[in-house]
Order: sequence, then C-alpha cells, then structure tokens
Amino acid sequence: MTDLQKMEIERYRGEMVENIRELVDKYLSISNWDIPEIDEQKTMAYILQVFREALDDLEEEWKTKKAP
Repeated sequence: MTDLQKMEIERYRGEMVENIRELVDKYLSISNWDIPEIDEQKTMAYILQVFREALDDLEEEWKTKKAP
C-alpha cells in the first residue's frame, strides 16, 4: 500500500467508524426488541466480539484470495 492509498483511506476513517457504530446500534436495538430485559453491557460486548471475529474471517479470506 502506498502512502497515497493510506491517506485516501484515512480520509474515510470517520465515515467507516460511523458505519460500524450504526451496525452495532442496529443489532443492539434488534436484541432489545427480542429480549426487553436485556443486559446491554453484555450484549454490546458480544456484538463487538462477533464483529471482531467477522473482521478476522474477512482478513483470512483476503489472504487466501491474494495468495499465489
């Protein structure tokens, strides 16, 4: 990755973070619909864990795809 590519991606950092925040909020809201007396802290922690695992899976897919 070139410095120019990094700079271009960095320009979108705030937007990327906001998109992730909206996804987390979406799934937190959905879980609140299904289980009204939800432990929001534990639910948030689990949602974030799922996102981290999903990012790890995507990274692994890209590594496999890029391998010669």
